[in-house]
Amino acid sequence: MPDQPTAITYAAAGVDVEAGDKAVELMKESVRRATRPEVLGGLGGFAGMFDASALARYRHPVLATSTDGVGTKVAIAQALDRHDTIGYDLVGMVVDDIVVCGAEPLFMTDYIACGHVVPERIAAVVGGIAAACAQARVALVGGETAEHPGLLGPDDYDVAGAATGVVEHDAVLGPDRVRPGDVVLGLASSGLHSNGYSLVRRVVAQAGWALDRHVDELGRTLGEELLTPTRVYTADLLDLLRADGAEVHALSHVTGGGLAANLARVLPPGTHARLDRATWTPPAVFTTIGRLGAVPRTDLERTLNMGVGFVAVLPPEAVDAARTHLTSRGIGTWVMGEVRDAAAVGATGGDVTRGAKGVDGGAVELVGEHPPA
Repeated sequence: MPDQPTAITYAAAGVDVEAGDKAVELMKESVRRATRPEVLGGLGGFAGMFDASALARYRHPVLATSTDGVGTKVAIAQALDRHDTIGYDLVGMVVDDIVVCGAEPLFMTDYIACGHVVPERIAAVVGGIAAACAQARVALVGGETAEHPGLLGPDDYDVAGAATGVVEHDAVLGPDRVRPGDVVLGLASSGLHSNGYSLVRRVVAQAGWALDRHVDELGRTLGEELLTPTRVYTADLLDLLRADGAEVHALSHVTGGGLAANLARVLPPGTHARLDRATWTPPAVFTTIGRLGAVPRTDLERTLNMGVGFVAVLPPEAVDAARTHLTSRGIGTWVMGEVRDAAAVGATGGDVTRGAKGVDGGAVELVGEHPPA
């Protein structure tokens, strides 16, 4: 008679249901702060609910949605065992894409996959997500934590999120509003944000630099710099769009692909934006990575934001008011260049990007050199 198989429980298979329940208990308070009046129900339901009657005030509401993750930046959080900032990266990557079209993000959900649920770690990640949602005035209406033993290592995890927003049909921002003569305004990033970390980690590994290494140019350790959370622009930009007399024609979130490619996506065909590098000095982290890995400038500019987290395209008469508004919110701004009719530009002397990510957009040319720090 064959031997009886050893009884295998879910816990023996590597899934700790009790740890998952504890993680939910630990995150409850932070999630409660990331809400809006339209949210129905509470944490723990099968679905998050949002009162759609709030859309009745719109004449022609258009829904906008976005989903994203934070890429390999999570490897830095895991290496440093610090998980409270990665949520800002996730929220910024998702909701700041929605505000590009002028929409107000309303609610967000998150998804965390991990090799093993450590309740305190999961709660720290969700706490950061909730704090960033509250800052962006977005409700965190639900989420999921999935334990994947055997697929992910015990200390490994990844995060993703999705959000939905709304905008009035005749208020949608985009290429159709942009005109020759418009000004290109740069908005400062907080650092690397959440793109290009595969390049950054390769450079750091090749150089043999430890994350706890103090870097004089950065004024802190390498790990502290690399884990700087993504700036979340949504609330500040929405307030700008709603300000009396404000006029913005297009916005661009500078993420994967860099400055030129992302700006080209929101320019109409037949236009040409010339941006002068001499108008800003990239923060030290960008020059440090470039020097440490002998990274060609073209690769740096196509991979990292180079200190520009967002771009606004607006008429010249609206520039001063926009700069005053954003500066009052602690966001550095500067005029980078202008949009022209491509037919009038003639020969170009810089690096030109035409369209990006399947969009038949305008052209963006980078000229000049950055001033020294």
